[in-house]
Amino acid sequence: MYHTAFGVYGILVRQNCLAVIKKKAGPYQNRYDLPGGSMEAGELLEDTLCREFKEETGMTVTSYHQLGTINFLYPWRYKETTMNNHICVFYEIRAIVGKLEKNVHQFTGQDSLGAVFFPIEQLNEQNASPLVIKACEVFKQEAFTAKSQRLMKWNVLEDPSYE
Repeated sequence: MYHTAFGVYGILVRQNCLAVIKKKAGPYQNRYDLPGGSMEAGELLEDTLCREFKEETGMTVTSYHQLGTINFLYPWRYKETTMNNHICVFYEIRAIVGKLEKNVHQFTGQDSLGAVFFPIEQLNEQNASPLVIKACEVFKQEAFTAKSQRLMKWNVLEDPSYE
């Protein structure tokens, strides 16, 4: 029997590094994961993206574009289930305001210890979630196409104080 999880996630790339969170709970515990998570009651996908990204990275999303939906099936014991079907809506983050926080505010339900920009080439199945691996694959594929110019524009930030 499968457990189904649904989440909304942001992909932000800067200088061949991906913004990832340090996961403290759940099936991706002790791995890097994409900023994002579950919708709250009455919340739109975009609202979830912005809220989760802010909670888990400290940065405010000001521009985004939906890339699509994917799911991952993997073993995980949760309640009476042994497999998880994780359905994910991916967004490219086009612009943000603020600075990435290495340590974020902790509250009940918070599963991020903080965020870092991590080199894409160093992310792998041992240290990252399937979501991160998929985001890296997409970035690497598009890096050799005309679309790479658009992807690199993700790095254009509206806040000049952003480091």
